[in-house]
Amino acid sequence: MRDRGESRNVAGALTPERRDMDLARLRDEEFDTLIIGGGVTGAGAALDAASRGLRVALIEATDLASGTSSRSSKLVHGGLRYLEQLEFHLVHEALRERGLLATRLAPHLVRPVPFLVPLPGDTWAKRSWNRVYYGAGVALYDAFASATGHGRGMPVHRHLSQRSARQIFPSLRSEAAAGAIRYYDGQVDDARLVVSLARTAASLGAAVVTGARAVGLVRDAREVTGVRVAVDGTEFVVRASTIIAATGVWSDDITALLPDARPGLRVRASKGIHIVVPRSAITGEVGLILRTAKSVLFVIPWGGHWIIGTTDTDWTLGRDRPTATAHDIDYLLDEVNKVLERPITRADIEGVYAGLRPLLSGEDESTSALSREHAVVEPMLGLFLVAGGKLTTYRVMAADVVDRAIRRIGHTDRSHTDQLPLLGADGFDRLWRQRTELARRHGVAVGVVEHLLERFGSLTIDVLRLTDSDPTLRHPLAGAPEYIAAEVVYAAMNEAVLHLDDVLSRRTRISFETPHRGEESARHAAELIAPVLGWSAARVEEEIAGYLAKMTAERQSQQMPDDITADAALLS
Repeated sequence: MRDRGESRNVAGALTPERRDMDLARLRDEEFDTLIIGGGVTGAGAALDAASRGLRVALIEATDLASGTSSRSSKLVHGGLRYLEQLEFHLVHEALRERGLLATRLAPHLVRPVPFLVPLPGDTWAKRSWNRVYYGAGVALYDAFASATGHGRGMPVHRHLSQRSARQIFPSLRSEAAAGAIRYYDGQVDDARLVVSLARTAASLGAAVVTGARAVGLVRDAREVTGVRVAVDGTEFVVRASTIIAATGVWSDDITALLPDARPGLRVRASKGIHIVVPRSAITGEVGLILRTAKSVLFVIPWGGHWIIGTTDTDWTLGRDRPTATAHDIDYLLDEVNKVLERPITRADIEGVYAGLRPLLSGEDESTSALSREHAVVEPMLGLFLVAGGKLTTYRVMAADVVDRAIRRIGHTDRSHTDQLPLLGADGFDRLWRQRTELARRHGVAVGVVEHLLERFGSLTIDVLRLTDSDPTLRHPLAGAPEYIAAEVVYAAMNEAVLHLDDVLSRRTRISFETPHRGEESARHAAELIAPVLGWSAARVEEEIAGYLAKMTAERQSQQMPDDITADAALLS
């Protein structure tokens, strides 16, 4: 537990010095629960367990949110299409979580984003039927949100005529919609949500160590009692009463460490890709949700950009770096251009990213039909696996797996993370109202303060204090005018950064928000990080070269026709 004399912000800072202390704790302490996996579910589980007073450690092989949890559609949503599949319980659960995040837990990170559901129909009868059919679905969606009892956090839907729809989305082809329904869901920077969860867990005493890979499980007869961890060129054993593996599409790797254990669940990986284009490429004030033959397609406003996705295809190759193919990109372009007045071309694309969803698998199922529910299993005494679900319901998954784990150690406290705001949430509303005064006081534009508040919440004060000490940190990062240099320094100081890629791909989203994919920002960012992490000149060059090589490989892979050739290009 943290020193009560420390603020939550200070206690939750994942500084380089904190990493050294937490590494020493991993070697010396025995924990109530050790969590493997630094994605949204793992970080959520660490927060849940720490908030119940348990001794908690979280290890992540690479970086927080480096897998699935940084490559989503950036939505906190109930899953409108699940209504059509009669998955009412999933929708109700997700909408409850959406309301909690938007109103209590993370209002600085989760905000309403409007969408249009275009209503096609070339005859009066078809138009009427589509308006009744889709209208009933959206009305039920809103009704579920209102029934959760935790605050909607989103405005209600509204029916629009064809003319009204084109007024707020002029790029929509007239023949693509005879009218529309506008509804709201939540938007979030997924990677920043994970960092906030991990820091909030750390503020409650959890040891959080990235760059620590689980390479073996330690057992006593039929019970798992620890994990062999490889970190910084050494290996050692971390002891814990219970182990929670929240490893998503890597779940099979954990059970493979115990050849005689029953797996308990099967996880299949479904690849989803997104393309990013500048806001100027499409004229519209709202997003779009479109039905395709293979998936649901979103066109999502994202600051000065649009995110377009996603695909839903089986993936059986390397899971560390899934890649988009030329075929994937062409599919998204073809589908979105069916409804746009001015077609988007490859020349418009600023960025591309691909991620893998962990889906609970049955026999002979397509990925689009696999379960989006989650499951918790205990393949061997003391080892718990949690998989499935989605970003929106991370808190439910975390509570479920911690409930199972604490029964083994005789702990009975229930989860209360539904009452626990994340770091940055406290005081956010007040600071938002004072943003003009904040900008004046710290010598930056109001737009800069708004940008920081929507990424850091009340932690914005700490970022701005850096600019007071060094006014050059108020300047934009090279090649990325949407970000200021202070954000990079703050990340290196407080957010468990180990590599340049951590900053350009996850603490910021420069790697997919700029046409140069962060290449023009790499040197400036590395030079800002270096004094904080103690990098030598040689290490700076190594980090830059590694990042540039990664971006080059990704570009090459995106020219390949299929997964096999794209994966080979990425690894070459």
